[in-house]
Amino acid sequence: MTVHNRLFVAFFFLCLSIHAYSQTEIPVRQFKASPLIPVYNPVLIDSTDVNKKTFEAKNLLKTQVDFDAVRNSKQVLKADTGGIFSLEHAPYDRQIPSRDKAIQLLSFNIDADRYCKAELNITSTDRFEVFINDAREDKNKETKEDSLSKAKTVTIDLTLEPRRYEVIIKHLAEVRNFNESKIRVSIKMAKKDSLAQVTLSTGGKRRITINDILDGNRVTAGSLSSTGNYYLINTKEVSTGGKSLSNMELRELKTNQTLYRFPFEINPQWVTGKNQLVYYRNGLKNKDLVLLDIPSFQETVLAQGLTFDYFVISPDAQWALLSVNEEIPEDKGDLKRLLSPSRDGSFGKRASLALYSFSDNSLQQITFGRTNTWLADISPDSKKALLFTSEEDITHRPFDKQILFELDIQTLQLDTLLQDAFISGAAYSPDGKDILVTGSAEAFGGIGENLSKGQISNTYDKQAFIYHRKDKKVEAITKDFNPNIVDVQWSPYDKNIYFRAEDKDCIHIYKYDTQTQNYTLLDLPEDIIAAFKVADTQAVALFRGENPTNAYRIYAYDLKSQKSTLLSDPYQSQLDELIVSPVTTWTFTSGNTVIDGRYYLPPNFDPNKKYPLIVYYYGGTSPVSRVFESTYPLQVYASLGYVVYTLQPSGTTGYGQEFSARHVNAWGKTTADEIIEGVQQFYREHSFVDSTKVGCVGASYGGFMTQYLQTKTDIFAAAVSHAGISSIASYWGEGYWGYAYSGAASAYSYPWNNPGLYAGQSPLFNADKINTPLLLLHGTADTNVPIGESIQMYNALKILGKEVEFIQVQGENHGILDYKKRIEWNKTIYAWFAKWLKNQPEWWEVLYPEK
Repeated sequence: MTVHNRLFVAFFFLCLSIHAYSQTEIPVRQFKASPLIPVYNPVLIDSTDVNKKTFEAKNLLKTQVDFDAVRNSKQVLKADTGGIFSLEHAPYDRQIPSRDKAIQLLSFNIDADRYCKAELNITSTDRFEVFINDAREDKNKETKEDSLSKAKTVTIDLTLEPRRYEVIIKHLAEVRNFNESKIRVSIKMAKKDSLAQVTLSTGGKRRITINDILDGNRVTAGSLSSTGNYYLINTKEVSTGGKSLSNMELRELKTNQTLYRFPFEINPQWVTGKNQLVYYRNGLKNKDLVLLDIPSFQETVLAQGLTFDYFVISPDAQWALLSVNEEIPEDKGDLKRLLSPSRDGSFGKRASLALYSFSDNSLQQITFGRTNTWLADISPDSKKALLFTSEEDITHRPFDKQILFELDIQTLQLDTLLQDAFISGAAYSPDGKDILVTGSAEAFGGIGENLSKGQISNTYDKQAFIYHRKDKKVEAITKDFNPNIVDVQWSPYDKNIYFRAEDKDCIHIYKYDTQTQNYTLLDLPEDIIAAFKVADTQAVALFRGENPTNAYRIYAYDLKSQKSTLLSDPYQSQLDELIVSPVTTWTFTSGNTVIDGRYYLPPNFDPNKKYPLIVYYYGGTSPVSRVFESTYPLQVYASLGYVVYTLQPSGTTGYGQEFSARHVNAWGKTTADEIIEGVQQFYREHSFVDSTKVGCVGASYGGFMTQYLQTKTDIFAAAVSHAGISSIASYWGEGYWGYAYSGAASAYSYPWNNPGLYAGQSPLFNADKINTPLLLLHGTADTNVPIGESIQMYNALKILGKEVEFIQVQGENHGILDYKKRIEWNKTIYAWFAKWLKNQPEWWEVLYPEK
């Protein structure tokens, strides 16, 4: 070998060793440092404590300090070329010898791009404790040396997920009798994880995690006084671990000043036309109703010792209607007779109404019997009320009968106004002369239908009607209005109707001018409006909203200037820490239909790279809304390094009656083809997507779509079905309200008259066509889609020798609500996609090792 070749080989191996080192060990080069926090030896009353131990300097490390001292610090320490930090000495006071010790906090962040193992190595002359994400580590250092060469290295094993970890070193700074105070810290990657990309920092924004969706302080509700002068705001703060603290404040709208805080849940209702509210609290016997006057804050007890499930105060505040749920007695013994196909508990309860008069403290029952009765509205003059009754009618779709009555409060006489199985809500006009009715387009003989020939209306697509009491005629006011009605308010202030409506993948507010019969979209700053209330006597409204890049905020809206004013956004400080993916609209045309969609990009996006893709859909009768807070958080999927695409295929509400009616009797027809077409067109048009690494996820009907899609295509490299329907027939018969949902999705179709639909469209009957690795997730207590739907698909795929995993979430229903289980469930999804879309099986293998 020539000298030249030997030099080349030596240089090659030198570069290789440097590269390997950089992959396996990373020195910490910077710390954020808090100011020194002096600590003192305690006054020694006795020589030993209750455990007969003497006081030692290491005990000073137990001094409680606020970690915000380092989080808010501007001081940054830098290591020398050898990776060693020289630390500040504690102040020394010769007059008071005990003043030679202090606590100092040192912090840095670890960000990993994947699940991996590592070691945290700390060598220091000082005593120290280590905290990772606020949790104290078991391995700490209780001795002090006079040089770094004499100090023993403390090694802490790390298991890193793709997220940020905050490391805080709490060291005890001492000066007397010691020559130096130094520290050296490094991260050493496990050999098998040397390719993991780990970044160390002292600041900067971090990736969103599932904890950011669950934790933090958020607006949860708000309500505006009738006068528009005051409002209530509800917030809830959740800490890591799931503990929460709820708060309700009364504020003046004009100044946004907090006037009063309620220490308990009060279920408040504003008194019409006055600066007063009525609420209940638990009294010595049952519940008391209390009136609070503002701004005097004088409380008046209106009633005591009442039993009710909810109450509604009359506009004149002279009486209240109380609703009480009564249980139907069950059969005694071990044998139980099933009285109804409905097994969700509603059949076993009957709601009745009682009237409480504040003038004479009388309580009288106003409805009696086995029929459910509930209040729809109270007339503006407080003289009458609209009541609904509902009875099961299992032989006719939609399987119950709805009757709207008007009750005369003084005489308790009932007048039957409407009988229609397809109506669901009613409210008086401001003058009490007309009634605004909501229901499906099939109500009133289908006068509100706007469908193509042969279509059946989707009963989840709600419409609005005005019932004119004078001539008893019904006007279908939303027949040509595409958004899906969520709720309504007929405003006493301007006599217009305000609709909160599902408008494609948004929820917007529309004003319906009752004179011109025109609709106007209000220009509000959020995509999803969760509540909107117009004051009765002022041109002001209160609303709460969010969009894909921020959590719920609460605003005031001026009806005259059409301007919104932000009142509260408690989550903003947490949001400021996060890398939030921008959201880009992307549509495609399938046949003659434009299919809406949007996508999210991962942090530090490089258009020249190839990224795996996650596709999320519902595919059923509701759109995937533009929300930030979601059970299936698309922002979190993006933060894990995926491009995320979601779309709104045929059958979705919010796009008009014809579009939503495509859901009926389809069960994947057209919808699946549109999803497949959309995914293929998306990765063809976006070169940064790796078309061989595409995953999909859906839940409930979306879980059905996940399973059904795999019987139609092999374009997906991994699939996740949560609470998915595998057999339409068994879901129809065994789901607690499967037959009722099928009354919409499978209108007039039953297993005996349309077996082609129930078998042909069921993924279970086509399980042999599935080749995609499929993860089935299901709560063991799911009453909506029973867990048997996943069990039978799992059995089928196992028998067929297909790649399938089945994870049961113990004790959870259709949604995973328990804090701890929800995090573990999400990590299961992340690990499954990492295994199949990133060729990183380690996370999955740790969560679910082979047995």
